Amino acid sequence: MKYALKKEGKFSYTEIGEGRPIIILHGLMGGLSNFDGPIDYFSKNGYKLVLPKLPVYDLALLNTNVKNFALFLKDFIDFKGYEDFILLGNSLGGHIGLYYTNLYPKKVAGLVITGSSGLYESAMGSGYTKRSDYNVIKAKAEEVFYDPAVATKEIVDDVYETVNDRNKLVKTLAIAKSAIRHNMAKDLPKMTTPTCIIWGKNDIVTPPNVADEFHELLPESNLYWIDKCGHAAMMEHPKKFNEILLEWLKMRGL
Repeated sequence: MKYALKKEGKFSYTEIGEGRPIIILHGLMGGLSNFDGPIDYFSKNGYKLVLPKLPVYDLALLNTNVKNFALFLKDFIDFKGYEDFILLGNSLGGHIGLYYTNLYPKKVAGLVITGSSGLYESAMGSGYTKRSDYNVIKAKAEEVFYDPAVATKEIVDDVYETVNDRNKLVKTLAIAKSAIRHNMAKDLPKMTTPTCIIWGKNDIVTPPNVADEFHELLPESNLYWIDKCGHAAMMEHPKKFNEILLEWLKMRGL
C-alpha cells in the first residue's frame, strides 16, 4: 500500500489509528509498505501507527549514518510530542531504534526489532558490482526472503532503481559502513527497555545467531522465531508476526 504522507517542516509522515503510538522505522531498501500487515492490524486494535519517512538518501553524505538518523528521529518525536511510545524497526530501522533507545531510554516504553543490524549483517550495501544486470539484482532481492515470490516486481524494480542511482548507491555504501561502525555490543547490556526480538529462522542477511546474541546481551528481551522466514518477518508472515507482537505487548502491559 502507498501511504499519503503529510509534510510538516522537514518531516514527512502519516498517522493511522488512535492509542499508544507505535513508530515504524523502515529499512534501507524497504519502504513503509513493508509494514502493511502490522499497520493494518494494530491501527484497528488500539494503537496509533506512526510512519515517518526516514532521510536515508536526503542528508549530506558526511551526515549519512545511523547516529544522524537517530537524531532525526529524536527531532521528529520531539516535534510531534510523542511519549510512552513503542519503536518497531526492521533491518537498518531496528538499528536506528536501538541507537535512539540507548540515547533516550526514558522516552521508549518498548522496542521491537526484526532482522536488525547493530551487531552484524552480511548484505547491506554489498554485491552491487553487476548492478546494471536486472536479473542479478532480482536474485539478490529474492535472497532476502525464504520464499522468493515475496520479492515482487515492484520490490525488485525499487532495488534496481536505487542501486543504479549513483547518489543513492554512494549513500547506501556509506550507511553500510556506518552500520558496522556503530556496533552496539557494548551498549546493549546497559539497555533495560523491554525489547521484543522477532526473527526469521532462515534469515541470511542477519542470521539466527545474531538474534541469539541480541537476546543474550539485552537484559529485558524476549526472543521469538518464525519458521520458513527470511529477513523481513512482517512481510513474509504478517499474521504470525502480529500474533507474536500482540502477545508480547499484552505480556509487557503495553
